[in-house]
Amino acid sequence: MGWLFVLLAAVSEVVGAVGLKLYSQQKNLRNGIFYIGGFGASLAFLYESFQFLQLSIAYAVWVGIGTAGAVFINMYLFGESKNIGRIISVIVIIIGVTGLKILS
Repeated sequence: MGWLFVLLAAVSEVVGAVGLKLYSQQKNLRNGIFYIGGFGASLAFLYESFQFLQLSIAYAVWVGIGTAGAVFINMYLFGESKNIGRIISVIVIIIGVTGLKILS
């Protein structure tokens, strides 16, 4: 159950990051809801995951998935750079997160 909360927290974090980008471009209610709601839900799900998982593991996995997800979404939706260095760096993050999940 803890891993489900971490996954939901990470997905919500990505929604919040996209909302932040959209809100910085156009301040309206919809973008504000994505921004505040995404980050708020992310923290709530992360908090719940602590009931099942060690804080250090849950937090590290949340940050890793959220970071990788935000980078890929921003590459896809907002045309951010897709250079090989960025892609390799995100792959390294994913490998690290996977290792933490396997070893916990």
